[in-house]
Amino acid sequence: MKKTKGIYESEISKAITQWEKDFLGRGSLSVKTDILRDMVIVNLQGILTPAEYRVCKTNESLLNIKRTRSELVESGEKDLNQIIFDITGIQVISFHSDLSTVTGERVIIFKLESHFEKVLH
Repeated sequence: MKKTKGIYESEISKAITQWEKDFLGRGSLSVKTDILRDMVIVNLQGILTPAEYRVCKTNESLLNIKRTRSELVESGEKDLNQIIFDITGIQVISFHSDLSTVTGERVIIFKLESHFEKVLH
């Protein structure tokens, strides 16, 4: 049976949630993955802890939390790229990530070396 786009997206969400738990010590509250052309877009909700929200009251603290969280995720970039390769069979050529300290969500975009969405049809 050929995997559907939804199955790939679900597998990626589950694998990234597991990576978060193993690597960061806790997972996000929810993860949604979308495959679009040559990109895998992962939206992670509930990234910040209640303590981090409290600390984010000042601009300097907000930037410190954002910087620290970004460094943690980026230090696992090779692992994350490997997860995407293991599931899709396509190499990641670039990795982009940003965290909103307002909504507590992280968006990760994996740019693939080829158009994965075409392979699915």
